[in-house]
Amino acid sequence: MYTIDAEDAACLRRIALLGGCKGPVRLSTQALGDQLGISQQTASRRLQSLEKAQMISRTAESTGQFVLVTRSGEEHLRREFSEYSKIFDVKDEQYILTGTVILGVGEGRYYMSIPHYQEQFEKLCGFTPYPGTLNIKLNPQSVLVRKRMDSLEWTIVPGFKDEHRMFGEARCITCTISGIPCAIVVPGRTHHPEEIIEVISGTHLRDALDLKENSEVVVVVG
Repeated sequence: MYTIDAEDAACLRRIALLGGCKGPVRLSTQALGDQLGISQQTASRRLQSLEKAQMISRTAESTGQFVLVTRSGEEHLRREFSEYSKIFDVKDEQYILTGTVILGVGEGRYYMSIPHYQEQFEKLCGFTPYPGTLNIKLNPQSVLVRKRMDSLEWTIVPGFKDEHRMFGEARCITCTISGIPCAIVVPGRTHHPEEIIEVISGTHLRDALDLKENSEVVVVVG
């Protein structure tokens, strides 16, 4: 895992505050330096360092340079937030997500059958996942709650490489459905819209809870 120093971290936070987590922002080294109180040359070095650490990506266009905070950069910022929360004694909070069961495309069954991921989830979540995920479409209010959960301390599930391909990392956070231990899983590269979440458990949730398409479920985090 890449690490960055305090000055690079301050630069990353500034880019995020300018909107770099939501999409590419037009940002010159002069403007960045002015905001951070450093020279243009130092700002340029900070951007190079963050790019090398894969915390940001940069593209050059005719209208200027555009900077985007990557998923790794977002994870770094979430860890910082979690640490500050502990310092200032932010109380634990429950997050309630309500939605309906929908049909998945079958990718969850494939990935949850891979021994590496099974071992990692057993170690990190306390259960060996049933081969498959429960796909839930959140209601509009719960979509907002889910976005707030990005500031929580998610657990990183490391990826790995076999002789054929690279399998990416994921992040997860433990939860319960009707008292059954579960975890929400977010793959490193997900194609789901923001209102869809994937939940794993050591139990076949559809059978255990008699769930069918459009069944309503309540996910409790915290």
